[in-house]
Amino acid sequence: MDPVDLHLRINHFPIILSIVGAAAAVLAMITRRRAVWLYATATLALAGLTVYPALWTGHRAEDAVEDTWYITRRAIHEHEERGELAMYVMLATGALAAYAWWRAIRVPTRDETTPAWLRAAVLLGGLASAGTLVLASYEGGLIVHHAEGLMVAPAGTTRDAPLPPPVPRP
Repeated sequence: MDPVDLHLRINHFPIILSIVGAAAAVLAMITRRRAVWLYATATLALAGLTVYPALWTGHRAEDAVEDTWYITRRAIHEHEERGELAMYVMLATGALAAYAWWRAIRVPTRDETTPAWLRAAVLLGGLASAGTLVLASYEGGLIVHHAEGLMVAPAGTTRDAPLPPPVPRP
């Protein structure tokens, strides 16, 4: 599997986990249910664990596509900057959520054991993580889907020219 494919497969984990975790944190704040709170904190902690591999594979994918005719350095740079910000926000949120989860499971009771400031911090971190990851993924989509190089066909090509055969994968 080449670096681009690997990045495209891995990068969805932190995005989906952060969105679901943030939604669960909102629901936990509304319903005050312990099970929902445990789910929210565990999901956000898992998102924190998956964000660095997504960034790491993104750096490998950048090396693989930086000389492609239809991808601009500016598009890659914008995606990379937003991805790094999202990683830092998600790592902080993941650590905070892991602490909140650990604190909540220490005492197996239905009584509220998590302080309000920690619940609010996890909720705000989850929302910030989801927002920054969505922005980073949007910029990533622009790399190819709105690539400036794809707006003009390369010299010597016509609209009716047949597509080249697909490259076989090992």
